[in-house]
Amino acid sequence: MTEVKEQVALITIFGGTGDLANRKLYPSLYHLFTKGFLKENFAVIGTARRPWTNDFFREKVVESLKGIEEEGFDPQDFASHFYYQSHDVTNRESYVQLKNLSDELDKKYELQGNRLFYLAMAPNFFGTIASRLKSEGFVDNDGFSRLIIEKPFGRDLASAQELNESLRQAFAENEIYRIDHYLGKEMIQNISVIRFANSIIESLWNNRYIDNVQVTLSETLGVEDRGRYYEESGALRDMVQNHILQIVSLLAMEPPIKLTTQEIRHEKVRALRSLRVIEGEDVYKYFVRGQYGPGTVDGEQLEGYRQAENVDPDSNTETFVAAKLMIDNFRWSGVPFYIRTGKRLAKKATQIAIQFKSVPMNLFGGQQSLAGNVLVIHIQPDEGITLHMNVKEPGQGMLTMPINLNYAHSSPDGMNTPEAYEKLIQDCLNGDATYFSHWDEVSLSWNFVDKVANVWSNTKEHFPNYTSGTMGPKEADKLVAQDGFEWFE
Repeated sequence: MTEVKEQVALITIFGGTGDLANRKLYPSLYHLFTKGFLKENFAVIGTARRPWTNDFFREKVVESLKGIEEEGFDPQDFASHFYYQSHDVTNRESYVQLKNLSDELDKKYELQGNRLFYLAMAPNFFGTIASRLKSEGFVDNDGFSRLIIEKPFGRDLASAQELNESLRQAFAENEIYRIDHYLGKEMIQNISVIRFANSIIESLWNNRYIDNVQVTLSETLGVEDRGRYYEESGALRDMVQNHILQIVSLLAMEPPIKLTTQEIRHEKVRALRSLRVIEGEDVYKYFVRGQYGPGTVDGEQLEGYRQAENVDPDSNTETFVAAKLMIDNFRWSGVPFYIRTGKRLAKKATQIAIQFKSVPMNLFGGQQSLAGNVLVIHIQPDEGITLHMNVKEPGQGMLTMPINLNYAHSSPDGMNTPEAYEKLIQDCLNGDATYFSHWDEVSLSWNFVDKVANVWSNTKEHFPNYTSGTMGPKEADKLVAQDGFEWFE
């Protein structure tokens, strides 16, 4: 049973009227409230340019909770802890007013000087906000000061370094929480338990027994209304640099000395340093990029990426990436880590497939081959684990048949597992940065991705090269087929 420890803090959300705040942050804070992690001694300030009042802001907060209300917890009681401050992030006077409100709420709710700042807005303002928070005395309190920032953490290594330096003017590295919501997902956090709490798994977790590892993050939606953002990022920067490389580092890292933030981060960084850098002509051997074109899905005609709003009709931006990654260390030498991610694909799924090597000899000669042993970690939409193995068919003879051993993940009390943002906000309030990205991880990831992005930016691709509703370009299948494998579906 999880110990309920009440958190005492003032949470200030820059971008408090935005989509992220309404869809994710306010519901997550409400769940922490209903579970007792937030009680009487907390307050939330929402800031944005809109001239809202406290009452109107609280109405919006209550609206964001529709469908998730808990019996015995009045959303109005929760919303009474929320305050709104119209704010121009570039104007000093706005910070003076915000500081006065912060000090007032600190006294009213006895918040002990604890401050959590959540930047749920465009990253080009991060440096300005951090600088003002320091110059106007927001971080000069007896309690903690912590900063959560959303991706993108820059567009390349150079811009990421510039962003990081601007944040470090006001906050120490251990006060900066770079959120990656995939790291808050139950089955991502379960990777360490699956590996290190089961000797039958950890003893096989190496190149002697594993043939290949596959990480798939597929989406059925297109870019929708994010065309302008996607033109600047593409799938490589949007998904590979952060989510996928974070997952790969958790799969590939060595067992830490102990399960502390510092030790886990140390091993993740070691894994990322072992990642073979792909550059020059090798990019075309190890990477495949794609862009979706028009297609028909469930009888509905869907437009291609180039027809989306705010997208260049001759765009060279990738909406799909597949790659073969190699970890050049003693544990993983020779084992390919195949990754793929894309939009407008045939199914929405995030999963990890660990394919084990075949037995050295098939004793059941009546069959052409035995089905492979595969451990699948289902991350979304379903959470759980499936182990694919072989057993004897019922009846005479010794024919084998494949079976699946399934585990569906849910909380022991039958309640829904916590949403990723809920857990990560709680971790930040607790000062636990284990499932946030350290600057060393971010910089290594950008260094790896930049080499690929630079090659692609100088080459015009024949886009679109896959139809909406498929699993990507045929070249992605060839990437694994040339090694004798196929994508695990």
